[in-house]
Amino acid sequence: MRMKLIVVLAPDDKTDTIIDAAREGGATGATVITSVRGEGLKPEKTFLGLEITSKRDLLLFLVVEERSQEILERIRDVGRFDEEPGAGVAFQIDIEDVVGLTTQLPIMLKEVEKEL
Repeated sequence: MRMKLIVVLAPDDKTDTIIDAAREGGATGATVITSVRGEGLKPEKTFLGLEITSKRDLLLFLVVEERSQEILERIRDVGRFDEEPGAGVAFQIDIEDVVGLTTQLPIMLKEVEKEL
């Protein structure tokens, strides 16, 4: 089974909404790394040497390839990534091999079989 890793960088107030949308699209789980920092074209403003930035989270979704595009589009839509500057970014990466999915693999296989 071919897999994709969807990587999302988004403000922490959108994390739960993004996870819900990904699950609705077929993601069976997520890894969330909190309080990461990102910079765009222009550095964030500072106040007395302290950065004025919102907290961001890094979300990782390991999904079956057949569902990855739909999940990515759902994430884009609920995160408003194409509508709001600085709203976040999401991308997918091909995964060659994966181990450790013994509890999620049967569910993923059922989802793929439904698609066929």
